[in-house]
Amino acid sequence: MVTKNQIKRIKSLHQKKYRKEYQLFIAEGVKVIEELLQSSFVLEHLYVTQDMGFEVPENQITEVSQEDLKKMSALTTTPNCLAVFHCLASKTVDFSDWVVALDDIRDPGNLGTIIRLCDWFGIRHLVCSSETVDVYNPKVIQATMGSVSRVNIVYTDLAALLSTTAVPVYGTFLGGENIYEMNAVQPGVIVMGNEANGISAVLEQMVTRRITIPRFGDLQQTESLNVAMATSIVLSEFRRTVFSAP
Repeated sequence: MVTKNQIKRIKSLHQKKYRKEYQLFIAEGVKVIEELLQSSFVLEHLYVTQDMGFEVPENQITEVSQEDLKKMSALTTTPNCLAVFHCLASKTVDFSDWVVALDDIRDPGNLGTIIRLCDWFGIRHLVCSSETVDVYNPKVIQATMGSVSRVNIVYTDLAALLSTTAVPVYGTFLGGENIYEMNAVQPGVIVMGNEANGISAVLEQMVTRRITIPRFGDLQQTESLNVAMATSIVLSEFRRTVFSAP
């Protein structure tokens, strides 16, 4: 049995201010929950509509009706399970390998996809500006499909951070070096800009190497790439370039 107050508290976690206040977030669906249960995230409680075989202590699982789960869910299509986890403290950023920095990314789907890309390409540290969408937003968590458990995500003042780094800072622009013609590159920070405005003027001044993904269409009229798409191309090419270096 789940109480009205419990439902109200869980539903409040849809909002950033309450996630920050309680230091809790929700995850939905078998795949995401299983990934987080096997990680360093600590489970507070699990709600299911039926026995789903999750290996958690009995006092941390409650069977609820589909109607009650729908009230707690942040998804349009409610799954059969929802879990509440404790937020993790961020770790120090290690600049010995590639680091991705996000400048004011607002779309939860984009952030979730970029986290999955970092996980896929072995990027262990993702640095976000304070205005970037909250990583514990339910839509972000859903989009990561569990990869959030394997990437260290830090929110900070990007300008202050980049001003203290000694590694190259790469920025994506419409004009810059053709990424497919670059020779072996030294690992550094890859800055990806806001969906509508790109990299901010302040951070642009800190970029030491401007790169571009060229268009190959005959008309050259294609809109700029989605930031998650662009990130996938940059990470793939930089990993290939570094690994193929003599």
